[in-house]
Amino acid sequence: MTLTIYGDSISGNCLKVKWTADRLGLAYEWVEVNVVAGATRTPEFRALNPAAQVPTMVLPDGRTLAQSNAIIVHLAEGSSLIPTDSYWRAKMFEWLFWEQYSHEPYIAVRRYQIRYLHKPETDLDPRLMQGGEAALARMQAWLAASPFLVNGALTLADICLVAYTRVAHEGGFDLTQYPAVRDWVKRVDGELGLDPL
Repeated sequence: MTLTIYGDSISGNCLKVKWTADRLGLAYEWVEVNVVAGATRTPEFRALNPAAQVPTMVLPDGRTLAQSNAIIVHLAEGSSLIPTDSYWRAKMFEWLFWEQYSHEPYIAVRRYQIRYLHKPETDLDPRLMQGGEAALARMQAWLAASPFLVNGALTLADICLVAYTRVAHEGGFDLTQYPAVRDWVKRVDGELGLDPL
């Protein structure tokens, strides 16, 4: 068996797994799973992940792993994407935890509702914009003084947070208001070999 990643290419959570694997030069099979069409809710997919979520990874020995940040940590163990210094490693995890609690629930959710559910602005919870702007402001303050999120070098924190930040405009967020964040996106895109948006 080879490493298999089940993901939806519209999902930043899935793409961060793909980009980490690509950066590390890992061989894997990508299985496209259309979340909008309900492909994660089939009995076959629930047998892989009872939570019915992507990304889901199947290891060569058949074991499964879910949750994007858990997957990228597993993939990157022993690589330069995870700092060896205990403090900087913890700072990396700080950003990973913060992304899932204070960034993704606002920026990713607003983007999904606008772009894929086609909801009008009037139907959106205003707290999504407030939370997303607060997240971008925090990143702006940090990145104004540092080229990357952790100790001046590319880590999983950058891969994790760039996934939805680079498409924040699709959720109505104006990155021109956050120049350090915009410059950081370009830097991380370059490191990962991504086409600029």
